[in-house]
Amino acid sequence: MSQLTRILSVAAIASIALAGQAFAHAHLKSSAPADKAAVASPSELDLTFTEELNLKFSGVTVTGPDKTEIKLGDAMLKDGDKVLMVPVSDRLAPGSYTVDWHVLSTDGHKTNGTFSFTVKP
Repeated sequence: MSQLTRILSVAAIASIALAGQAFAHAHLKSSAPADKAAVASPSELDLTFTEELNLKFSGVTVTGPDKTEIKLGDAMLKDGDKVLMVPVSDRLAPGSYTVDWHVLSTDGHKTNGTFSFTVKP
């Protein structure tokens, strides 16, 4: 095997290994309400991730149009522990809402993010 072939082989193996590690994090796949959606007041938030989650170290906060935190119920996991469901305690007034989430996947990787939606009058 030539020196160049060995170098290319090692580089290819390293690339595959690093790509596998990047996919091990729980990334937000979809949400209901969806990012930037205009909806009626939701009774719950459903955040679907690419990996199974550890509920104890995962959570959501929602900030309303007046920058106050919205009261939420206790989060739970659904659909093979990949969906974080959070009940919304009260009817939301019309306006823009920001959802800040943080999760820990069952393999120990932390991720977080933000999305927003609007409640229609």
